[in-house]
Amino acid sequence: MIEILNPTLLARARETGALVGRILHTLRGRSAVGTSLLDIDRWTKSMIDEAGAQSCYVDYAPSFGRGAFGHYICTAVNDAVLHGLPRDYTLADGDLLTLDLAVSKDGVAADAAISFLVGDEKPPESVEMISATERALAAGIAAAGPGARIGDLSHAIGTVLSEAGYPINTQFGGHGIGSTMHQDPHVPNTGRPGRGYKLRPGLLLALEPWVMADTAELVTDADGWTLRSATGCRTAHTEHTIAITDDGAEILTLPGRAQ
Repeated sequence: MIEILNPTLLARARETGALVGRILHTLRGRSAVGTSLLDIDRWTKSMIDEAGAQSCYVDYAPSFGRGAFGHYICTAVNDAVLHGLPRDYTLADGDLLTLDLAVSKDGVAADAAISFLVGDEKPPESVEMISATERALAAGIAAAGPGARIGDLSHAIGTVLSEAGYPINTQFGGHGIGSTMHQDPHVPNTGRPGRGYKLRPGLLLALEPWVMADTAELVTDADGWTLRSATGCRTAHTEHTIAITDDGAEILTLPGRAQ
């Protein structure tokens, strides 16, 4: 299903996106050496509840998972990159933490992810990997607009990631979003320009470049959810929800959006 939002729903999407951005910004500020991933999950639940919103994850039960996710945010550390199930783990200095959050409010969802280093230790290779996903996301957004095709966005994202030297996995990528978290069209993190669905004003897309340092192969944890690099290398993941407008693309999940 591909949804095109009318102006009323787009206004709601802006509110939901702003909420997601604010929550992630707050969580980043609270995530320090000694913080438990379960604390992050509890803080997320509290902020979602206070906003009168709903988590897209608690009851999320796709075919690749093991039952319902049962938590409010994905917390992935170091070699984990996607669908990180919150667990009793205490963050250490230099950990690379990815927080991925999807929330629904007033019938419209928004989805975003950030990767950052915890504490004072900043391994240069991790800093560069995070930066590569951020640059790739910016390139994908710059390529988006009415009349562009999904392949244009995928090509822009993939060019940045491949030029930075990272293998690219196309099993999981960006996606349409609207009344539900995951919709068509799929947006792979590499592709051929000029191919795929033509973008229209009112379309929401969640673009999410993610990489693993030296592999494109994922393995699944015993928890049935957390996806890790097959080699144990570090990973990074950055995501925004954008709205296609008449003259380009609007980022909905920035932390500093006006309320």
